[in-house]
Amino acid sequence: MVTAPATAWDVAAAVPDPELPMLTLAELGVLAEVETDGRAVTAWLTPTYSGCPAIAEMAADVDARLRAAGYPEVRVRLRLDPPWSTDRITEDGRRKLAEAGIAPPGPAGPPLLRLGPTRHRAVTCPQCGGTDTEELSRFGSTACKALWRCRDCREPFERIKEI
Repeated sequence: MVTAPATAWDVAAAVPDPELPMLTLAELGVLAEVETDGRAVTAWLTPTYSGCPAIAEMAADVDARLRAAGYPEVRVRLRLDPPWSTDRITEDGRRKLAEAGIAPPGPAGPPLLRLGPTRHRAVTCPQCGGTDTEELSRFGSTACKALWRCRDCREPFERIKEI
């Protein structure tokens, strides 16, 4: 049986996120588009926020994977409009976050509401499934995460913030 070569999209979509390696760039919603004319490939990435320190690593990984897959001319570009939102994380991505012990974000809401005061929603503990949880710190191991604790199982966990 002959296996068809991977498309440029498939190759770029399989690149893991450097900060959340359980997710691919496609599952995280950072891979916006891949264009090819048969020889040259342009991959468009939308960073999670404008100062994301991982975007250079993402771009280098996408470039290396596409070249290794046989695409001789690769360009990786940033697309800032429309801006990335946690609503772009796929259902598989949300499931994988929870399986890794990180609570996935809820719906982000309209952009103007994202700039207002922190909205606290019921957050399910990814360890035990309990809903009696509390935010300990708005600041986690990365700018995209907050530190939470479950009052049921007493375990701390990270949560992806809605953006």
